[in-house]
Amino acid sequence: MTQAAHDQIPEAALAWHRQGKGAALATVVETWGSAPRQAGSQLAVSGAGEMVGSVSGGCVEGAVVTEALEALEDRKPRLLTFGVSDETAFAAGLACGGTIRVLVEPVGEGAEALPESLLADLVAARAASRAVALVTRPEGWYRALVAPGQDAAVDARLKSDRSGMEEDGRFIAVHNPPLRLIVVGAVHIAQPLLSIARACGYVPTLIDPRAAFGSQMRFPGETILDDWPDEALARLAPDGRTAIVTLTHDPKLDDPAIRFALRSPAFYLGCLGSRKTHAKRLDRLAAAGFSPDEIARIHAPVGLDIGARTPAEIAVSIMAQITQTLRT
Repeated sequence: MTQAAHDQIPEAALAWHRQGKGAALATVVETWGSAPRQAGSQLAVSGAGEMVGSVSGGCVEGAVVTEALEALEDRKPRLLTFGVSDETAFAAGLACGGTIRVLVEPVGEGAEALPESLLADLVAARAASRAVALVTRPEGWYRALVAPGQDAAVDARLKSDRSGMEEDGRFIAVHNPPLRLIVVGAVHIAQPLLSIARACGYVPTLIDPRAAFGSQMRFPGETILDDWPDEALARLAPDGRTAIVTLTHDPKLDDPAIRFALRSPAFYLGCLGSRKTHAKRLDRLAAAGFSPDEIARIHAPVGLDIGARTPAEIAVSIMAQITQTLRT
């Protein structure tokens, strides 16, 4: 499982440091008002001025890069505040309003710097898709990686998928495994859906036992499983960060996937089909022993009602509904 390139920010910082370029990590730790990026958003900066990520959607990146390069010189972290009343922020372009606090940390040498070993352990946890939090206390520059089950505040933030400052002065940066999208049915809608999902930070997987449909020619570079849908889902082991969408219209393929998904921890299950098709699906599920509460988990017809007509528009509506379910 791999994350989108724009999410490989700690990885970029570690690589630049090990290449001898030097690296600093900038992290949004607090926001107020209409700040454009949420707490936990990161920007990696190399000693050569290369950048990956964002802390403000472009508003204050220039000022943060300058501070990051200075941090690489003096080997000291710093907490920066940018807001609508801050002339530096206006000069950098924070015209969108709001206030942000940004933690800038040089990687490597220095008593107060972010240790390479700690960053390496974080990157290893992310590569293994293990949930973990990097906890930083600016007073004294205490840092530690905390796994689930070790700290109630960390557990709460991992569950809500929200980084932030605690009342005790600690900043908890959440690093959950990537979100996943599993699509059953290599139909036309799946082509834009996989692309849109990846742009939204999901790791997509396509399931279709029909070789003519699930081919690399039609889906170049995608992960495609040709097992029967329920068998493929069992291998993939959907969790609470997984969305599942069925698109085949064929009960022989959709129903096994739906039955498996309904009793999995997946946070979203959407099924393509008309209201008449879905009514028949509900009858089959009820006959198979699924309860009304279990059946109510299905989003069908799949996607938000935005008047979508083309495969790409339908894909947008599906991704919008997945996002709505995840975030509300």
